[in-house]
Amino acid sequence: MKEILLLLKKFFGYTSFRPLQAEVIQRILRKEDSLVLMPTGGGKSICFQLPAIYLPGTALVVSPLIALMKDQVEGLIANGIPAATLNSMMPEEEQQQVKQLCIQGKIKLLYISPERIQTEADWFLPRLDISLIAIDEAHCVSHWGHDFRPEYTQLAILKERFPKIPIVALTATADKVTRLDIIQQLRLRDPETFISSFDRPNISLTVRRGLNKKEKITSIVHFIGKHKGQSGIIYCMRRNDTEDLAEELKTYNIKAIAYHAGLSPALREKAQDDFINDRVDVVCATVAFGMGIDKSNVRWVIHYNMPGSIENYYQEIGRAGRDGLRSDALLFYSLGDLIVLRRFAEESGQSEVNLEKLEQMKRYCESDICRRRILLSYFGEEMDHDCSNCDVCKNPPRRFDGSILVQKALSAIVRTGEHVGIQMLIDILRASAKAELVAKGYDKLKTYGAGRDLSSREWKEYIYQMLQLGYMEIDYLADRALKMTPLGRKVLYGEQKAQLVAFQKPDELARPVRDKEKTTRFKARPIRPIQSESIDETLLDSLRQLRKQIAEREHTPAYIIFSDDALADMVEKKPVTLEAFSDIRGVGQIKLNHYGKVFVALIRFVLKLPKTF
Repeated sequence: MKEILLLLKKFFGYTSFRPLQAEVIQRILRKEDSLVLMPTGGGKSICFQLPAIYLPGTALVVSPLIALMKDQVEGLIANGIPAATLNSMMPEEEQQQVKQLCIQGKIKLLYISPERIQTEADWFLPRLDISLIAIDEAHCVSHWGHDFRPEYTQLAILKERFPKIPIVALTATADKVTRLDIIQQLRLRDPETFISSFDRPNISLTVRRGLNKKEKITSIVHFIGKHKGQSGIIYCMRRNDTEDLAEELKTYNIKAIAYHAGLSPALREKAQDDFINDRVDVVCATVAFGMGIDKSNVRWVIHYNMPGSIENYYQEIGRAGRDGLRSDALLFYSLGDLIVLRRFAEESGQSEVNLEKLEQMKRYCESDICRRRILLSYFGEEMDHDCSNCDVCKNPPRRFDGSILVQKALSAIVRTGEHVGIQMLIDILRASAKAELVAKGYDKLKTYGAGRDLSSREWKEYIYQMLQLGYMEIDYLADRALKMTPLGRKVLYGEQKAQLVAFQKPDELARPVRDKEKTTRFKARPIRPIQSESIDETLLDSLRQLRKQIAEREHTPAYIIFSDDALADMVEKKPVTLEAFSDIRGVGQIKLNHYGKVFVALIRFVLKLPKTF
């Protein structure tokens, strides 16, 4: 290992190994098989590159991404290490030249695509002095893996043809089932599994839910503005989205480029080259294509759409902060993405497994506990404390008794015969006059307009929470209609309370520079009570207006200030002193101190009593 350490310094500039690297290298030198799990940027490549330099012969490196092969080969050559790639995109003359150099023993590492293994197994590969075999992105081997490649399932031929050559399989993401499947598929012989920590504490994790396209663009522009001049990747589900988003970002003077498998090889190569050389700051890429760019100074990753599994998500955010410096990961989560991904999962060859993986990803997005603990737990790593570097830890959720909100939503669902989706439910609660709503007679429901004091955005957030908490569910076989669950029934009939997390408007939704409007500070408006012969109706309307203004000023839901139940109690008791106000349901000492005087003053005003009390 002393000689290996000298090579490490000579070719890579390091004087010591990262955790587990030395142990993996020693197994390779003993011609023993291994499965290595290390996070992106954790030093997987050194595990096979160093012994490849040290051992006589040529190391065979199977990699699924041409972009990654090219990147790694260029890096090795730059370090003075003879390396080459063999793939179908190369001209035939160049392929033959590489083969001759390998047969002559002049190449230390040959990167080859999985598709070429079967093609070259009979004539070319047996003529090589193979020192070791490395299977990169080994999760692709598994039927259970998150990026299934049929060609990878045929790699068992390597152990059959070269039984004495050590094989090392490497991946950044694989749960327990996937690990076992990799070992079986590759026919590894008595392998040792090395699992490094999956914790990437330098990456800040944030999830934003329920934003529409315009809001997402605004949020992205604001986010990039806070990372000016830094490299970042935006992953999109669809090819068209990558191109549309790149063009949209350019209108904000952001240097962006699209990258997906549908582009010509020349355009893909240009996009990769411009990104690696910092001629553009942002690459908008499809998650399916995977990028495969070994760039250490990517400072952030945005998921424009939710990934289909935690493995996908973890590997993609791992492309940020490979140098260990502070980086950010932002994920947008919406019901629309969930529906598309669910259809993909159902149509896949492993529908049951993929649906479960999607459900775990969904729970991650909707959770209000430390996100890093969820990720580490998924990969079987325990963490006994919160990370303090995710959106949940930075902004611990404030909870409130949301039973009335849940009851309003469930009541509306039941009264429609459980035939409406999320948007129609919101329209009913907010008293929309949409033609479809009126045509179905939903404007005649008792719950029509029962939630007009909340914005559409707030209702969407709370309905997501109700779904997550199990008060309602989506029936995908009935045109995604909302159905009440047995647990929801308990809340609807007052048998159980429902705690919701208070809605907070994301700070990213501040308008970007392109919009010339100036942001205005909150400005109190005069309370103008409705004209009614009933003093109770006038008072209730006035109290609602005051509550709404305070909620806007404090950027919090109106229900956090006082519940509808508390307002009803105020109307009934009409407290005109602070002492009387303290007896209102839901008024503790803090709320009495914060809001008592202004609410009592309003009550006295409506009752036409003197202001002093």
